[in-house]
Amino acid sequence: MFHYVGKVVRVLSRLQCREFCSGTIFSQSSGRGKCGVAVIRVSGSNSLSALKCMTSENFEPKPRYASLRPFVHPKTKEMIDRGLVLWFPGPNSFTGEDSCEFQVHGGLAVIQAMLDALASIPNLRLARPGEFTKRAFFNGKLDLTEVEGLADIIHAETEAQRRQALLQSTGALSKIYKNWREKLIKSIAYFEATIDFAEDENIGEDALETVKQNVRETVTEIRNHLNDKRQGEILRDGVQTAIIGAPNVGKSSFLNLICQRNISIVTSIAGTTRDVIESFYNIGGYPVVFADTAGLRSHTDDVIEKEGINRSVDRIRSADLVVFMVDATNLVSYLKSNRGRDSNSYMREHLETLGLDVDIPREKSTIIIANKIDLLDEDSRRVLGACDGLIPLSCNTSENLDKLMNDFTLVLEKICGNPTTESPRLSKLRYRHLLNNCIVELECFLEYCVDGEFVDLAIAAQKLRAAVRHIEQIVGNVTTEQILDVIFQDFCIGK
Repeated sequence: MFHYVGKVVRVLSRLQCREFCSGTIFSQSSGRGKCGVAVIRVSGSNSLSALKCMTSENFEPKPRYASLRPFVHPKTKEMIDRGLVLWFPGPNSFTGEDSCEFQVHGGLAVIQAMLDALASIPNLRLARPGEFTKRAFFNGKLDLTEVEGLADIIHAETEAQRRQALLQSTGALSKIYKNWREKLIKSIAYFEATIDFAEDENIGEDALETVKQNVRETVTEIRNHLNDKRQGEILRDGVQTAIIGAPNVGKSSFLNLICQRNISIVTSIAGTTRDVIESFYNIGGYPVVFADTAGLRSHTDDVIEKEGINRSVDRIRSADLVVFMVDATNLVSYLKSNRGRDSNSYMREHLETLGLDVDIPREKSTIIIANKIDLLDEDSRRVLGACDGLIPLSCNTSENLDKLMNDFTLVLEKICGNPTTESPRLSKLRYRHLLNNCIVELECFLEYCVDGEFVDLAIAAQKLRAAVRHIEQIVGNVTTEQILDVIFQDFCIGK
């Protein structure tokens, strides 16, 4: 029964593919704007005809070889440009269909003329956003995890994001999920054989025990995969970093120093920052979203500042990393009068005295920065230097900035992890949700086994099939148009 349902799903998918992939499409596939070389891609059954219309009817292109040709308008026969053309007969192309690419000079007029010329050819139309990649998915060239990895490569802004996206786009994640799927399908086959041939002496307890063992192993592997502290998701979306502290300790100055531009207003008046100010920055290849927050203090009569403080508290709760800014002179006074105390004690006691509903969990990553060290004398610097767990800094003179950046990078590496081919990171909330659902179904399956025997074989088998479907929704063996719309909505035209 399971295999019959799977066959029906595959037939429906092929019908959907034929409906969506009808026609031959074209679009600029390289970046928009002026550039040295622009690439215009064509995909579909009329690709070779379009190629000859743009070059010459007598031209017989050699597959996957670049040819230098003049490109002419099919209607006016006017020469548009001279460039390279490549021919990719299906299924050995990106989309799996017949496809060709025109490489022309990147002037806006040249690109527009090429698009106008292609639009004049019968049975060609402009591609919709993400349509080339969508055809590659329907034609089995990519699964959904690889498609989403490709989208992440396009949007990657840092080196670490690029590495993670590349692993996913080349199948590192799908390999893991497909292995789990194959293992569970094999378990279903054994289990259904037990149901159908229960009286056969060759199939019995050994087969059931093998199934249970496979399911337990799969649950453990999925749990280990999910137990990643959301490293892949954080790396993909950026490390949400809240800069907090009392008014006038240098939070805005720190943000301006890191980003090398005046993002936040800096004045000598305490409480200048009233709202959360965000800025993206690349530190050591890791994406960081800094949030400069309103200064925290226990009492203020200013309604706007109160709202700013409430937003600061909310940002602390949702942050992946908290940067606690302190005035170095105040911290030194605290250390001198509280022997044996450290910067973490100062931070906790300071937050407690504010009387705000704010607490930084000990497991949350925190960096404590002692600003204004340019105001300290030698003795105070020695006291501060003996205190572990903080980074001295002068936002005014940039003293110790290099050390701060090195330490910051190490913290970011710990938060984001280092994805590898053997251990790729889960990068989407969609995957996490479906894998959690898969675990629920597998655990329900095991619960139907009481004292070594299954209470209801038919329901237990259904739980196994449901678990497989959750995995198949990740890689795209079973999917819906709504899921595809969400995945492809951020793709640009020409990809």
